[in-house]
Amino acid sequence: MAVKKERLGILVGGGPSPGINSAISAVVIEAINSGLEVVGIRDGFQHLMDGPPHVESLMIANVSRVHTTGGSILGTSRANPARDPAIRSRTAQALKDLEIDHLVTIGGDDTAFSAYEVARAGGGAFRVAHIPKTIDNDIPLPGNAPTFGFETARHLGTGLVLNLMEDSRATNRWYFVEAMGRKAGHLALGIGKAAGATITVLAEEFPQERITLDNVCAVLEGAILKRRVMGHDDGLAVIAEGVSEKISVEELAKVPGVIIGHDPHGHIRLSEVPLAKILRRRVEERFLERGQVLNIVDVAIGYELRSAAPIPFDIDYTRNLGYGAVRFLLSPLDEERIRYGGVVSTEGGNLRTIPFEEMRDPETGRTRVRLVDVSSLHYLVASEYMIRLEETDIQDPQSLSRLSGAAGLSNEEFLQQYRAVVRGTPATD
Repeated sequence: MAVKKERLGILVGGGPSPGINSAISAVVIEAINSGLEVVGIRDGFQHLMDGPPHVESLMIANVSRVHTTGGSILGTSRANPARDPAIRSRTAQALKDLEIDHLVTIGGDDTAFSAYEVARAGGGAFRVAHIPKTIDNDIPLPGNAPTFGFETARHLGTGLVLNLMEDSRATNRWYFVEAMGRKAGHLALGIGKAAGATITVLAEEFPQERITLDNVCAVLEGAILKRRVMGHDDGLAVIAEGVSEKISVEELAKVPGVIIGHDPHGHIRLSEVPLAKILRRRVEERFLERGQVLNIVDVAIGYELRSAAPIPFDIDYTRNLGYGAVRFLLSPLDEERIRYGGVVSTEGGNLRTIPFEEMRDPETGRTRVRLVDVSSLHYLVASEYMIRLEETDIQDPQSLSRLSGAAGLSNEEFLQQYRAVVRGTPATD
């Protein structure tokens, strides 16, 4: 009588990210070569929660050539089984009914949190290997390793911004480009630095808990005025989407056309807050109040990056992670701290699985988020090549007069409006 093979399930949660199919391919090939049966679970946790599960058998022939493609052959969703104990239990039971012995989840911080909670609800019936993906690059991996998909998104985003910068120069106008990143500004900074954008604005640059739209406008206007004094009417600002989360819901809700909604994990739907458009209108209005016409175009980039074909870096990287996920799941359970599984990563050229508990924020209980370190060399170098208001700009009387003149303000009025956003001076509410 043939011995029943152990079964490995694989699912994808959260937004698409370049390299998902490569990770799936690596998992399937290594699992089958290791004697496992593999089933793909469609649309993340959605059908496990609501029933009936949508699954399909995966063979090497199904996945051997998908590693170069974008999107997700298993689909994805933001379904959140962790939001309610009954749903967690139902999801865990659905996996048991499918006779899943091992589970691989591919996703960001929310999917990692959900995977851990479901594994705990399963009482150890299956272990989870979570492969971290997100173009936001906001999961705190060891050695500052990127999340897969980020490098592809940065590469393609840089190309788009370079095209817009050429258009900016040709037409003598400004572009405000909003880049995805729910809390962290890694993608905006990576694109802005690589493209040589005029300025990049991140939420992490503002030390206070809350800022206003006028705070952000002042930073952008400072760059516009300084570049104007330098003899250029064109420029491009990259603005991190996560800046919206620094602004109060009450202020955003007052903006015409903005409806504040939340996703299944409780986050504000930033896709419904057109930050670049809001800032473009506000800055144009502020210049118009001084009798000046400013031509700005607003652009949001992110969705066109998420399902792109991965660059070789992300293909290589996801092959390592997919292989590592299977090897971890088949390894002996020699430590209680990895009873329910963990996040697969690499460090120093070696595979490492970080227990879910070590990834959790002790205050919130959720997966920790990696923000841009504004004291790091990466940020400091990027900021040195931006055009922003500096202390020397306002300390030198001639420089201050030129800036004030460009703004149509007196020196005193200029300092009153912009002193707080001069580099080295904390912005104020």
